[in-house]
Amino acid sequence: MAEPTWADVLTTLLSRTNLSVSEATWAMREVMEGRATPAQLGGFLLALRAKGESVEEVIGFRDAILDAAVPLDVDPNVLDIVGTGGDRFGTVNISSTASIVIAATGVPVVKHGNKAASSKSGSSDVLSALGIDLRLPSGAVAEVLDRAGITFAWAAAFHPGFRHAGTVRAELGVPTVFNFLGPLVNPARAEANAVGVANPDVVPLITGVFRTRGATALVFRGEDGLDELTTTGYSRIWEVSRGDVHEFDIHPRDVGLPASKMDDLLGGDPDHNADVLRRTLSGEQGPVRDIVLLNAAAGMVAYRLAQDPMQMQRGMVERLVEALGDAAAAIDDGRATAKLEAWISASRELGATAGA
Repeated sequence: MAEPTWADVLTTLLSRTNLSVSEATWAMREVMEGRATPAQLGGFLLALRAKGESVEEVIGFRDAILDAAVPLDVDPNVLDIVGTGGDRFGTVNISSTASIVIAATGVPVVKHGNKAASSKSGSSDVLSALGIDLRLPSGAVAEVLDRAGITFAWAAAFHPGFRHAGTVRAELGVPTVFNFLGPLVNPARAEANAVGVANPDVVPLITGVFRTRGATALVFRGEDGLDELTTTGYSRIWEVSRGDVHEFDIHPRDVGLPASKMDDLLGGDPDHNADVLRRTLSGEQGPVRDIVLLNAAAGMVAYRLAQDPMQMQRGMVERLVEALGDAAAAIDDGRATAKLEAWISASRELGATAGA
C-alpha cells in the first residue's frame, strides 16, 4: 500500500474527514523529521484545527512523536503530573511543587515539561531557578531518578523534532494540536498520569488516548478554567483505568480544604515562583499549600490506581483525603524539602560529570 502524500492528507482534512491512525502517524513523522515544508505544515495544522482533532489522529501523532523521541531508559512504573497550559491565569507552579511532594511520599516521578508558553514561568523555568540542572543527557536523567526518586524530562531535549514546527506555530499565532500533545508524549511512557486540562474540548481527546493505550490517569480541570484541580470552586475529574472512564465533581470542602480566591494563587517570574515553592515545601500555610496538596493528592491517587485497579471501588473523596493527609505529612516532617535538595544535588553532580 502506497504511503500517503501531503495532498492526500490535506484533501482528507479539508473534506472534514478524520485521518486514520496510520495517516496521522505518517504526517507527524514527516514533521518530526523535518521533511514537511512550512506551507505543508501550516496547511496541515490549520486544516486539522478547523476540522477538529479525533482520538485516532492524536494517537497517531503521539506514536510518531514517541518513535522520534530520544529514548529514556527508565521503568515505566512511574507517575507524570503535568498540565496542558493555556489557562492564562499565571498561577504559581502548582504541578511542579506537587511533583516534589509526591516524590517525598515515595512515589517515583518523571515529570515532563517545557518552558512557559502561556505564563511567565513554565516547569523548566522554575526548576532551573531552583538550581536543578535540566540540560542532562538521557542516561543522566535516568540516573537522577535512581538517586533522587524524581527527575525531569525536558521536552526540548527529548523531542528535538519539535523544533521543525516552532517557527510555523509562532507565525500562525493560534493554538494547534501541539498545544496539548505534551502531556501525552513523556518519553518515560509513564503508566500513571495526572493531567490538568484547561480547554474542556480537549478532555475527550486526552482521556481517549489513555483509554486506548490502557494507561491509568486522572484527567481534571477546574471550573474556573485552571488546568489543575482548583481550590476556588468545583473541579471535574475523569478517572481512566483499564479502558473505563468515570467522572467526579470535587469541591475543596469535600476534602477539608477552604475555598480560595484566584488572586491568592497568582505567581510571577521563575525566581518569584521558586521562592514560593521553597516556602510551601518548608511548611508555609495558606492557599498555595492547599492547592498543592490537592493536586499532589490527585497524582498519588493516579499512581495508587495504577498499582491496584481495585482502588476504583473506593470513593474518590475517600482516596483524595487519604492521599492529601500523606502529602501534608511529607511537607510537615521535612521530607519534601529534603527531596528537593536531593534532586538538586543529583542533577548538579551528574551535570558536572556529563560536562567534564
